[in-house]
Amino acid sequence: MNMLEVNHLRVWDANEGKEIIHDSSFQLKAGTCLAIVGESGSGKSLTCRSIIRLHKPWIRQSGEIIFKGEHLNQLSERDMRKRRGKQIGMIMQNGMGAFDPTSVVGIHFQETLKAHFGWSKSEAEVNMKKAMESVMLPHPMEIMNKYPHQLSGGMLQRLMIALTLVLEPDIVIADEPTTALDTISQYEVVEQFIQLRERMGGSMIFVSHDLGVVKKIADEVLVMRSGVIVESGSIKSVFTEPRHAYTQYLVSTRLELSSHFNKIMNGGT
Repeated sequence: MNMLEVNHLRVWDANEGKEIIHDSSFQLKAGTCLAIVGESGSGKSLTCRSIIRLHKPWIRQSGEIIFKGEHLNQLSERDMRKRRGKQIGMIMQNGMGAFDPTSVVGIHFQETLKAHFGWSKSEAEVNMKKAMESVMLPHPMEIMNKYPHQLSGGMLQRLMIALTLVLEPDIVIADEPTTALDTISQYEVVEQFIQLRERMGGSMIFVSHDLGVVKKIADEVLVMRSGVIVESGSIKSVFTEPRHAYTQYLVSTRLELSSHFNKIMNGGT
């Protein structure tokens, strides 16, 4: 069963009249992780934003986004807001951008959980404390009383994973969640994503340019270049027998760059 179907997605800049994503189609099967890989500017992040309709005002899209049989492109913005977070969760590249800089992070959790579940402040805190401990964040109450700028990038990403655990969405979209982190934090956050999948049993879209991470976490992969899907298939087939010249280039260069990271992931030196 497909959890998500994207059919003939086109995305363009209405100001410049420039097409950014050209006729993309793909499926996300229930309980699997689909990676989207490619270099910067290939359209990976825009594809994710198209699924949950979170574009800047001048970015337009057409095509079908079907989530569990429902056409998301036909929903009102109000109905779409109900789907975001609770049914389709998104973990951004920059954890800092996900939080209001003028409030402590605990306020963000309280407001989010009240909107989706109607929980009181104490109910939200109890559930977040448990989830934060499960992603190895010590002293949860202390952390909830801190502002985003007082926390590291790795901690902010783990906070987003903890919130996702509480919300239990059907699909988690992770848009380059390890890019801004140092190697050790990357290792810890990737491990948390692997555990997130195991605990929730849900579906995931994992966007990255790091093929070492992708190889560790994903079942299937899409390769994007300049807004076009140039290759797709299982991790094994795409990484061991890439057909497209661009995929061959990516695999040969990116896996080499990832070798140090892979050694750390596998407990080497």
